[in-house]
Amino acid sequence: MIDAGWLNIGSLILGLVAWIIPAINLVEKKQKNNKWVTLTIISFSACAIAICFQIFYNLYLVKIEDFAALADTMRGVAVASTVLVIVTILLNVFTLFLHRNRGAL
Repeated sequence: MIDAGWLNIGSLILGLVAWIIPAINLVEKKQKNNKWVTLTIISFSACAIAICFQIFYNLYLVKIEDFAALADTMRGVAVASTVLVIVTILLNVFTLFLHRNRGAL
């Protein structure tokens, strides 16, 4: 079985990927990027998998009956997941408007 600590590391990395991809799309606005739709899907997918990793980590805490750790971390996980989703959506919406205004749709 995979060490449960890797779920948190994977979640952090995928969360960063979910933000970095649309940020790169926004910074490279001078280039005509025809793959922005694919990159947007990858960004949302990375966000979803990052949140799934956190759910699996919470499941691990329940299985080992570490309810104190679960109670201590659940609020932080909820806030971090909310921030991850909101920022990912905003970055990808900005990317959508940027490419829509350039006629790339």
